[in-house]
Amino acid sequence: MGFHTFVAVGDSCAEGLDDPYPDHSQYRGWADYVAGRLARDETAFRYANLAIRGRRLDQIAAEQLPAAERHEPDLIALFGGGNDVLSRGWDARTVARRVDTAIRQCTHVAPTVVTFTLSDIAHRMPLGGRMRPRVTALNDAIREASVSYGAKLVDLWQDQAAHDSRYFGPDRLHLSQAGHLRVAGHVLDRLGVAHDGSWLRPLPGAPAQGSAIADLRWLWQEVLPVGITRLRNRLTGRSPGDGFLPKRPELLPVAFSEAQA
Repeated sequence: MGFHTFVAVGDSCAEGLDDPYPDHSQYRGWADYVAGRLARDETAFRYANLAIRGRRLDQIAAEQLPAAERHEPDLIALFGGGNDVLSRGWDARTVARRVDTAIRQCTHVAPTVVTFTLSDIAHRMPLGGRMRPRVTALNDAIREASVSYGAKLVDLWQDQAAHDSRYFGPDRLHLSQAGHLRVAGHVLDRLGVAHDGSWLRPLPGAPAQGSAIADLRWLWQEVLPVGITRLRNRLTGRSPGDGFLPKRPELLPVAFSEAQA
C-alpha cells in the first residue's frame, strides 16, 4: 500500500538535528529521507514535519498532535522521549503515562503509526550509564504502548550503530547524516518499502577511538553550554524549544531530490 500523506512529530531527532541541508537553510533528517522515498511511489504525496527541538512527550501530545490530526495523514511517525529522560524530576510512571497518551493519540490521527525506542547512550558518553535505567524504562513503555495500539516499532536500542560514534553529531546525542539515513532505512523496512540498501550497511573503516582528551573537549564544547542554557531556562521559566516553529507545518509536495543524501 502506498502512502499519500505523512506527518512527523516529536523532538529534535524528528526535526533532523544534526543533519543540515547543504545550504544550511534548515535541518533534513530521517523523516525527510523517508518522505522523499515515499514520494517516488505517489505523485500526489504530501509531507509535514511538526517536530520541535526540546519538546517532551506531554508537549508533543498537546501541541503537535492536534495539528497533525487536522492534516488527516495516513502515516504518522512519533520520535520523542529523549527530553523526558533528560528532564529534572524524572518519574518513570509519569513518563510511561505520557508515552501511552502520545501513542494512543497517534492512532487516532493516522491508520499507520511508527514509533521508536532510543539507543543506549552509555556507549558514547562518559557516565552515560547513569542514564541507562531511565532510557530502559522509557523504551519499555514505548514497546508496551506500541504493542497495545498496533504501532510499528523501530527498536533502535538493539541497533549496533549505537556503538559507532560516526552515526552521531558532535554532541554525541543527535544523529549525524549517516545516523539519520540509517533510521530512515529502518523506518522504510518496517513499512515494507524498498530503499537504498547502503543506508543500513555498516560504515566503511573503523570509528575513531575515544580518549580522555576527546571526552574533556566534548564536556567543554557540548555539555557545558547546554547546562548553562538549561539553568537559564529554569531561572526564566522557559522550556527548551520555546520560540521555535515547525520546519514544515503544512502538508506540501516533496520531490525525492529534495531529501536525498
